[in-house]
Amino acid sequence: MNRRKLFTIVIVLAASIAAAFFGYRFFMGKKLRTNAIERTLAIIKPDAVRARNTGKIIDRIEQEGYTIIDLKKVHLDREPAERLYQNERKQSFFNGLVDFMTSGPIVVMILEKMNAVADWRDLVGESNPKKAKQQSLRHQFGTDIRHNGVHASDSHDEAIREIKLFFADRIKA
Repeated sequence: MNRRKLFTIVIVLAASIAAAFFGYRFFMGKKLRTNAIERTLAIIKPDAVRARNTGKIIDRIEQEGYTIIDLKKVHLDREPAERLYQNERKQSFFNGLVDFMTSGPIVVMILEKMNAVADWRDLVGESNPKKAKQQSLRHQFGTDIRHNGVHASDSHDEAIREIKLFFADRIKA
């Protein structure tokens, strides 16, 4: 094999490795679209329920093509709220978040559609409503980072875990 062919092979191999590495780094943490029918948990938080935005949010959910598989209005006790946000337990805002989520009724829903988890997170928007896209639910119905109107599961596995917290009889997620 001559040097030119060897050099070309080395360059192509190096470029492939670099593309794989940087592609992985680029997509790490991105919402993965599965192109499959999925279920996710949606919560309308106490601030949005108090502000009487429940119907507006549900209407938007349906306009975006989600099927609401189940829905109920509940008042969370502290222990279930702590389980919901168990991944944030070590964060400084954890107790305030739990206090807020137990401060009034919430509406919990199982939503279904293709790519439900990632698409729901897109529709919900950034945690801080002031930084969220204009068409996002948090921009429309949230007032600050804690009182941001809605909750979205952050992954397919979390969606299944969270659905089980509220809809134990609906284990298929």
